[in-house]
Parts: sequence; C-alpha cells; structure tokens
Amino acid sequence: MERSTGNGGDVTTTEPRVLRQEEWDTWYGSLVRAFGGVPEPDEELALFRELTRFDRSIGVWEGDACVGTAGAFAFRMTVPGGAQVPAAGVTMVSVAATHRRRGVLTSMMRRQLDDVRSWGEPLAVLTASEPAIYGRFGYGAATFELGAEIDTSRVRLSAPPGTDDVRLRYAAPGDVLDVCEAVYARLVPARPGMIARQPGWERLGLLDPESGREGASPLQCVVARRGGEVTGYARFRVRPAWEQDGPRGTVVLDALAGLDPATEAALWRFLYDIDLTGTLSVRGRPVDEAWQHQVSDIRRCRPALRDALYVRLVDVGAALAARTYQAPVDVVFEVEDAFCPWNAGRWRLSGDAKGASCERTADAADLALSVRELAAAYLGGVRLGSLAAAGRVREVRGGALAEASVAFGSDVAPWLPHGF
Repeated sequence: MERSTGNGGDVTTTEPRVLRQEEWDTWYGSLVRAFGGVPEPDEELALFRELTRFDRSIGVWEGDACVGTAGAFAFRMTVPGGAQVPAAGVTMVSVAATHRRRGVLTSMMRRQLDDVRSWGEPLAVLTASEPAIYGRFGYGAATFELGAEIDTSRVRLSAPPGTDDVRLRYAAPGDVLDVCEAVYARLVPARPGMIARQPGWERLGLLDPESGREGASPLQCVVARRGGEVTGYARFRVRPAWEQDGPRGTVVLDALAGLDPATEAALWRFLYDIDLTGTLSVRGRPVDEAWQHQVSDIRRCRPALRDALYVRLVDVGAALAARTYQAPVDVVFEVEDAFCPWNAGRWRLSGDAKGASCERTADAADLALSVRELAAAYLGGVRLGSLAAAGRVREVRGGALAEASVAFGSDVAPWLPHGF
C-alpha cells in the first residue's frame, strides 16, 4: 500500500512539528483526503494507528487544519552481506491540495532527514505514489518488483527434484501466523531490501476487508511441510468467473515464501492447479524468482516490471560501510548532495566480501555522482555502469567504474516484500 503523495515548492509557510496523540484523527484524515478521500476499513485504520510512532511523525498545521503529514517507522533492513541496518521507513506523506507550491513538502523532508540523522539511522526508505516526487530529496529507485498475469490453462510449470516430497495443507491464515512469520524471519537475512518485522507488523498480512477483495474470496492460506518442518506458505484469494465455454476463475496471490526451491515450486504448482481457474495474478514478486525459468511460455505470463523501494543515504559513510561488496573495491566517490550537505564531498570506500570502511578523504576522485545515484545502486539491484551510461555517473579514473559496478552487485536481487 502506498502512503506518500505531495508536491512542494520553494516558499515555506509553516514549520512541521511532532504529532500529538490527540491530533491523530485529524492528521490521518488529512492523509486520507490527499489520497482521494475514501475511508479505510476500520481494521486497517486501527492497525496503522497502533503502528504509528508519534515521536517520529510530523505535521504542518494552519490553525486547526492539518495541511501536511509525514511519518517514519523504525525499521531494520537487510543490506548486501546480510547485516540488518537501521532505516527510517518514510510513510504517510501528504500535502493538502489547497497548499501546493508553498514549500510544505520541502519543509517536512528537511525536518525529517535532520531527525533521521539525529537518530543515528544511516538510511531512509520509502515507496512512492509518484516516482517523480522524491528524487530532488536524494531518494533513488533501488528495488524493482515483478508482476504477472499467468495463463495457467496454457502454461506448464516444471518442478525441481524434491517437489513431490513437499506436503501442503489448508489452514486459517490467523491460526498459522506464528509459523509463517518464522519462515519469513529466516528469509530476511538472505535478501537485500527485506525488512525485519517488528511486533504488530505481522498483522499487516492478515488484513482482509471485503471492500478490497474485488469479488474474490476471503483470504486463504496453505502451509508447506517437508521432513516434518514448516518450510513455506502461500496466501491467496480466488475470484470465480464463468464464461460460455466453462470456468475462468483467477487466483490472486497475496504472499508466498519458501525456504528451499522444492517448497517454492510446490506452492507455485498448487496455485497453478486450483480447480475452476485459468489465471494466476501475481504482484510485487522478486525480479529473479525461479518460476520464470520453470514456465513453458514466459510470454503467456505477461511479466511486468515496476519500481518499488526508494532509498536515501542519510549518512554516506555509515551506509556504505554497513554492507559488503562482491569484489574488492577501493574507490573515491565525489558525492553531490545539496539537500543533506553533510554528505557532500569525497569519500574513500574500501571493502570486499568480508567488510568495508568508508571515510572522508582529500584524495582525487575516481567517480563523481549524486547521492541519488549512490542510493539507487546501494542494494545491488541497479548497476553503477547502467547509471553511467545514462549520464548520471561520471568516471574520472579509468577502470574505476567497472571496479565499483561489479563490487556493488548482489547475487540475489533486492526486494521489498510488503508496503508500509
């Protein structure tokens, strides 16, 4: 679910301040209006009120009217190498339509990034309702996600050895939440971009308002077991449909996780084979997921790519030192960062697969780029070489681009598994 919209200007009218608990209804109501004014289901509203960090939420007020909102969850996000790094999950950003082009968004971004720096969190992350908004504040698109509309009536799915050893059973989603969350927790360190779920966030996957089903069934769940151990799960809905020549229902995938290739394949095969359906609708999956190489006809899956997580390096030195690198790297970056000037200047990054350091230096630059490009490449899903080809990274020392581009890569594509 996306929770950010707005378009600021250059003239600040009022200053943001920390949200008070008694102001939440007005503050959140302003956010809902900015996103079209359709009230959210009571269950979802109650969950996000509970998850809101009031000390990390700000608003811009004009008298009793809230004209700007922004918040920041306290997350820990996996980076290349497996470390879970503190990251501010920027959310609930909005500007009232009556207060466009008055600097409201800019003032909130200024206050928020100053706060994140004071909290000692080297990263800020968000999902954007509109991708053009946040680049000027130093956010770069760092992960992408895959969607598909798979014609399961015509596309066959091959399975790796061991798939037949996996046993599946239906379960009420709430009854198996603990074992599903245990599977999720084991996967978090293995893929950059994944967020370790803190108490309360596990309930996000169980939200199931009838208004959001679009004619589909209530949320269903199957749990996978292999060798007596729970090794995966899938949550989904079924949208029945009948045509003159027979059933044409759709399986709508909500979440799928497996600890090994056989479990993943068993879950995908199950979803393919649900009776009275001919389409499997998939959203928000990793771009390197194995099913793409198991299908008989990728064209009839209609894959589609979309931007997902935007990253901002709040502390360049700490952020680059927190991850590891696929190959040895020793480069000096000339970083441009007008919005957070404490990051601007030259940084020497030295690292490999075991660790890294990143310190200020007076040495000559090897690569010149803005903090936005550095953020886009940070999780390993966007190559510095591609950004250079687009004119957004400049090589100063010959060979430095290839060295850094290889080092910043990741064997596993970064992925954000859920919105915030």
